[in-house]
Amino acid sequence: MYKEYDFEKIELKWQDYWKEEKIFQCKEDKNKKKFYLLEMFPYPSGKLHMGHVRNYTIGDTLHRFLRMKGVNVLYPMGYDSLGLPAENAAIKNDSHPRVWTKRCISSMQEQQKRLGMGYDWERLVVTCDEDYYRWNQWLFLKFYEKGLAYKKKAPINWCPFCKTVLANEQAKEGKCWRCDGEVEIKNLEQWFFKITAYAEELLDSLKQLDGWPQRVKTMQKNWIGKSEGTLIYFDIKDSKEKIPVFTTRPDTLYGVTFLNFACEHPQVSELIKGTKYEKEVKEFINRIVIEDKFTRTAEDKEKEGIFTGRYAVNPVTGEEIPIFVANFVLMDYGTGAIMAVPCHDQRDFEFAAKYELNLKVVITPPDKELNSDKMTEAYIEEGVMVNSGEFTGMKSTKAIGEITEYLEKEGKGKKTVRYKLRDWLISRQRYWGAPIPIIYCEKCGVVPVPQEELPIELPREVKFTGKGNPLAHCEEFVCCKCPHCQGEARRETDTMDTFVDSSWYFMRYCSPRENTLPFNRQSIEYWMPVDQYIGGIEHAVLHLLYARFFTKVLRDIGLHNIDEPFKKLLCQGMVIKDGAKMSKSLGNVVDPGVIIEKYGADTARLFILFASPPENDLEWSDKGVEGSFRFLNRVWRLVNKLVEYKKESTNNRKEDLKEKKDLLRKTHITIKRVTRDVEKEFHFNTAIALVMELVNHLYQYKNFGDEVSCDAVETVVLLLSPFTPHICEEMWEILGNKESILKHPWPEYNPEHIKQDEILIIIQVNGKVRNKILVPAGLEQKEIEKKCLEDDKIKSYIQYKEIVKVISVPKKLVNIVVKLVT
Repeated sequence: MYKEYDFEKIELKWQDYWKEEKIFQCKEDKNKKKFYLLEMFPYPSGKLHMGHVRNYTIGDTLHRFLRMKGVNVLYPMGYDSLGLPAENAAIKNDSHPRVWTKRCISSMQEQQKRLGMGYDWERLVVTCDEDYYRWNQWLFLKFYEKGLAYKKKAPINWCPFCKTVLANEQAKEGKCWRCDGEVEIKNLEQWFFKITAYAEELLDSLKQLDGWPQRVKTMQKNWIGKSEGTLIYFDIKDSKEKIPVFTTRPDTLYGVTFLNFACEHPQVSELIKGTKYEKEVKEFINRIVIEDKFTRTAEDKEKEGIFTGRYAVNPVTGEEIPIFVANFVLMDYGTGAIMAVPCHDQRDFEFAAKYELNLKVVITPPDKELNSDKMTEAYIEEGVMVNSGEFTGMKSTKAIGEITEYLEKEGKGKKTVRYKLRDWLISRQRYWGAPIPIIYCEKCGVVPVPQEELPIELPREVKFTGKGNPLAHCEEFVCCKCPHCQGEARRETDTMDTFVDSSWYFMRYCSPRENTLPFNRQSIEYWMPVDQYIGGIEHAVLHLLYARFFTKVLRDIGLHNIDEPFKKLLCQGMVIKDGAKMSKSLGNVVDPGVIIEKYGADTARLFILFASPPENDLEWSDKGVEGSFRFLNRVWRLVNKLVEYKKESTNNRKEDLKEKKDLLRKTHITIKRVTRDVEKEFHFNTAIALVMELVNHLYQYKNFGDEVSCDAVETVVLLLSPFTPHICEEMWEILGNKESILKHPWPEYNPEHIKQDEILIIIQVNGKVRNKILVPAGLEQKEIEKKCLEDDKIKSYIQYKEIVKVISVPKKLVNIVVKLVT
């Protein structure tokens, strides 16, 4: 009777062992190859979901594999623990964000340990701890010194009833999440990081990222959005102000009949201030800005706009043209104001038709004239210039450069490069974030907090009412002395965007207890860059772009010499059930805790890895989980069966040398292919399938218990151990090994054992020898014939001929009889 597979007892036993032996702690070792393996750290919601389980299991499997390969692996974990959800939870539950967050971190940490994740917990980084966000503040000051942190007005969502700034998530469908009141847009002084100063380098160095998925690089390239074009200045009637407009089509300038502003453009509020149009335009803006920008710019979205009551002047025709605010114009592109050429842009054409605006043709096809009254759509192709002053008759492609030169000469425009990328707004009007280290003094103005006074800590005694920023109402925090004149001053009450926390945390892991700088340079130069980064595709732009930006800035201020933070990137797919992403609202969520309780952590890990390649979506299957559990039980029985057989006498066993050789070959082929699948291709599912095949082979092996089968069973346990570590540790011990399986090297295949005996086959075509090939000795005659027919040299002889028959002398000769096709 075999020992029962008690997964809970086994898993807890080995988790305790790993902890007591500090088996996953790592340190710098210049004599070993290093590998920095990292998953995107989670927001501590308090409960793991299956997406987390998949992400961490992928990482931990690779970590254990590399460790057994003798690699020095840095595999840390932390928590991205500042942000709005904790503050909302505090308001909802009448508690403090710190208390709620710490409780959630503790809960998630226990769940991760229960899954058997082999993190170096000594390197834990928690972003809400003062010893972490102190360095956020220190880095802010460095950005400020370098001119990369600055303050300017920007539009925000404002609830006039709660008197507070709202995040986009809190302003659903134009309503405040708390009071259901109408949300307004206000321009507020806010802090920015000048990421645009690195736009060209961020774009250019994408070429270095060979280990990144192409779609992620394409998304970043599009987000940066480099365009070469012309900046044109439009005068505003009855004003000394100008409207700068960026365009890639200056050849259409003579056809501009109106301008469109983005709703968020700061000039709009100045244009309408005190006019009869102000109220109506503000209502339109408040309605539009809440919409998702992708919805606003969709081709099938109805084009909407509103007249501001003001006019601009076309710089080449002198014509007065109306200024509108339009729903499809975004601040993200150009200057946030566009020149509208309805005859040569389809969106402008539709907008002009709706609001009965002027049309003017300035480019026609070479073979016909266009009449604006008869046009049913915009003409957007190249052509010949018409109605364009001195440029009439010129090819439109040539006119692009000629008109730009004219504008530069007249001081009305210039050739320029623009980026879709905008500077990073880091101000958040909320409590649970890293305080921005700036002081305002009436006498000295804007004063950076001296470095020796960091960290500026979040006050503990604050009230969370949901109305306004709690920091702004905390006198203990706000009131301070000016570091320069010692006079009365006030602190900045904005806190930093949590993307700041996640833009450099991977560097902090390298030396998490460093207290003189954000990180130790020597440690960074040993561990960085991250060799393998794992996380969801949803972070393709913001987090990954900001992390790249931070890495380059920190390099330029002399903290390290790294250009790019992540060498390779794996974006794992979603976990879906019943055809949809797991979601509470859909009622298709599977609790990892329930699976672990019923089947064990190893079963959960095995299913997650076996069901799908990491980069693909994974369809949840209860039957698949049960199948994984059955397989582990099967391996468990195999190991225990071997122990029993080894106790028996082997004298009466009859050796079958061919069977023995086949098992030896199967074992070494499995080692070779599993190693390849894990190491180079992340094909964990096929690697597991290969081990399953070897297990099946062992169950059919007649001389079970001999030396070859003992080695094969040990190989099964070793190969499975990165995937299902607890049961493999236990089986390794049952097999008589004294040390942890993690201290045993990864098995290596012997090429000699993979070789097959080969035989020489003579190939004839119509009785004449045309080639000779070597084939494995174990092939059936039909397989030999197939190989002969597939030989490239033979194909050239029988091309365009009909095969009449194939005559074979088994294991020696194949004669292919052919005839010409008539």
